[in-house]
Amino acid sequence: MRIIKPLNHIKIVPRWIIFMFDIAVSASAFLLAFTLYNNFSVDSFSKLDFSVEFLFCMTLTAISFLVFKLYSGIVRYTSAVDSIRILSTIVFTSIIMFIAKLIFIALQIQINIPTNLIIIYALFAFTGLTTYRTCIKIFFQYTKSTRNGRKNAIVYGAGDLGIAVKRTFEHDFRSEKTIVAYIDDNEEKIGKSIDGLKIYGSKDFLRAVHKFGVDELIIASSNIDIEVKNNIIDQALEHNVTVLTLPPVSKIINGDLSPSQIKQIKIEDLLERAPIQISNEKLLDQLRGKRVLVTGAAGSIGSEISKQLGRYEPQMIILCDQAESPLHNLQLDLQDQYKNQIYHTFIADIRSEERMRLLFETFKPHYVYHAAAYKHVPMMENHPSEGVKTNVFGTYLLSNLAVEFDVQKFVFVSTDKAVNPTNVMGATKRIAEKYVQSLNNYLTTVNGIKSTRFITTRFGNVLGSNGSVIPRFKDQIEKGGPVTVTHPDITRYFMTIPEACQLVIEAGNMGNGGEIFVFDMGKSVKIMDLAKKMIRLSGFTPFKDIDIKFTGLRPGEKLYEELLNDLENTMPTHHEKIMIAKVRENDFELVKNEIHVLSKELNSNNNLNIVRQMKVMVPEFKSQNSIYEQLDKEKMVNINS
Repeated sequence: MRIIKPLNHIKIVPRWIIFMFDIAVSASAFLLAFTLYNNFSVDSFSKLDFSVEFLFCMTLTAISFLVFKLYSGIVRYTSAVDSIRILSTIVFTSIIMFIAKLIFIALQIQINIPTNLIIIYALFAFTGLTTYRTCIKIFFQYTKSTRNGRKNAIVYGAGDLGIAVKRTFEHDFRSEKTIVAYIDDNEEKIGKSIDGLKIYGSKDFLRAVHKFGVDELIIASSNIDIEVKNNIIDQALEHNVTVLTLPPVSKIINGDLSPSQIKQIKIEDLLERAPIQISNEKLLDQLRGKRVLVTGAAGSIGSEISKQLGRYEPQMIILCDQAESPLHNLQLDLQDQYKNQIYHTFIADIRSEERMRLLFETFKPHYVYHAAAYKHVPMMENHPSEGVKTNVFGTYLLSNLAVEFDVQKFVFVSTDKAVNPTNVMGATKRIAEKYVQSLNNYLTTVNGIKSTRFITTRFGNVLGSNGSVIPRFKDQIEKGGPVTVTHPDITRYFMTIPEACQLVIEAGNMGNGGEIFVFDMGKSVKIMDLAKKMIRLSGFTPFKDIDIKFTGLRPGEKLYEELLNDLENTMPTHHEKIMIAKVRENDFELVKNEIHVLSKELNSNNNLNIVRQMKVMVPEFKSQNSIYEQLDKEKMVNINS
């Protein structure tokens, strides 16, 4: 081992040394071919013909090596491509020899190298050049496999990507990984081998783990069934096998995979679901050539909506937010991605009537995607006035301006926390829902036609959004723990940001006005299980390396989120993941008067009075774990009296 370890650090030798090695191997091949051709007669070496033929052959061989730059390859990284280059070089050399022979015969020059000797030499030279290169490659691979700290890895996916992974680590001698086997679900591949490595079925994964002492699982297929993928990853994590994944195929530059691109799998990857099918042609017809306003554009939802809208060739996308730096960075990123798309940033607070009126007067948008909002439950519980100003009156102002400036569609991004709200944030969203819905119905009744159509979309938590539980857990794990969970039984629905935004845009496309679209959020996820899985993905053991502590429900926090309230049910749409909530209709004048009262309470700066009026407007708003529970008790006393 002491001898082998320094050999791993041998520098790549200069090209001239490789050239000399190749000439030496070729010379040896000629000597062997000449001996065989002359029936192992030693006397043949003393004849003049030998010297002439040897020099003639080596000269043409050297010229061929220079023409094909055979010396330019790194020997320890020899591949099939190098073998083809060697074959091409030897074939070229043989052809030149035959042509030279014909010329010598025509000119009656006394150099006549036998044809059989040329053929034998070509075979021996090709064999010698490929053999010595392969031996050096195997030697370096052996020295790599004997290092301390070596990690055995198994690749899930015996296709082109899986083979690329193996070749990538073979060519990276700084890597400590050794690929020991493949896993694949294709019955035609199971039991066969690639480069000497056996392909196992996914059902034999644990057997392969124990047999080879596997340390890492590398996911190298984009066609794995979601359930099968999650199941095998769960098995890997239970047996302390680190799970790695590849970037999207589109990000593998020129088909070359870099070891740095193979990274630990993220929890977001495990919670993804089957891709969504969107009616892109209808969206293209609807949005092409239109001006589209996105509020809250610098946020996690707004930025993704802005990104996805670029596919549909709108005339202009107006990015509105009050966060200067994130908005500037967003514009630069989007402009790089869609070079021909016009983006215009507009720094403004959606609560400012003066700024928002200027925006509508200047750009006259055809479509509005309203994603700006305060969304953090504990923060809004402590600052209800700010939540009301932004979530209620910001929406109130924008929707009124949308009507005044003949916006075609107004898509309001709401939340599942608006259903039977237990916190101020959810209640503000429910009030905003009521206003835009009643306004839509009022316009239909008054005008007989729908001028501006208001559409509401309602969904749960999105993975990786600013301030969500997943980034929080990541920070806690990086700091060594503990990971804090509010309650052992708390569950949440999760959806990826791109998936949520795709559905928002599709709902906006299919909406005729007045609908509240509810998204299929899949199965709810237990936050405790999420925390454990994230700890394991980071290479630690829950409660051993990283502790999990329960902090108690926060003000206004529910154990279980809902997508519909008790008086609602759903109707299907043409899209399997989008449903229409059948909700109670609200009288516009009544809602408008209630908002007017809420405005007066807002001016008083009395949080209790503000929340009291919110509970009048949203009767199902029952506070939990909050100082505003006293208002519910007051309400019950008043009802009973």
